[in-house]
Amino acid sequence: MLVQDKQYTADDLWEISHQNPDRRYELDEGDVIEMPPMGDEHGVVTNWTAHLITGHVDANDLGEVTAAETGFVLSEKPTIVRAPDMGFITKARLQPMTGNYYPMPPDLALEVVSPNDSADQVHRKIGQYLRAGTKLLWIVYTSERSIDVFYGPGQSMLSCGIDDVLDGYDVLPGFKLPVKMVFKKLRD
Repeated sequence: MLVQDKQYTADDLWEISHQNPDRRYELDEGDVIEMPPMGDEHGVVTNWTAHLITGHVDANDLGEVTAAETGFVLSEKPTIVRAPDMGFITKARLQPMTGNYYPMPPDLALEVVSPNDSADQVHRKIGQYLRAGTKLLWIVYTSERSIDVFYGPGQSMLSCGIDDVLDGYDVLPGFKLPVKMVFKKLRD
């Protein structure tokens, strides 16, 4: 953990991240947060779900899917930079690439909850994404095999269990995914 004596900016985070390339960071209201490496279930669920979404996005020319560790500036003041486990930006919102963080929130963010994530941390991230304008947010709980979905006016929450189906709504038009498919690659 970094000892902080100031509130950091997205540019500061970029510099810190490139001085420490073997570590992963996010910025939470100006505070640098070091993100530990994730476990096997987290990686498999993230990769598999991103694969399924990318196939649909590419087949329908909908935009860009980003991998874990891709930074999105959710707020400038206070500065919040989050790196969802998977992000998606609609074609209409794509901007020229700069080699830096995306200067906007993703339209869809996928966060796989890790055992070391507290409920307060998860709720904090949810609020940050939604206030920034993320239209669709999937919070994945591997231990429960469930997904909390935030979508729509007022960003209402829907809890989806193993027998439910995720909907891409107007963010990923035509995308439907049985929740059990998200967890298909996990071996118990």
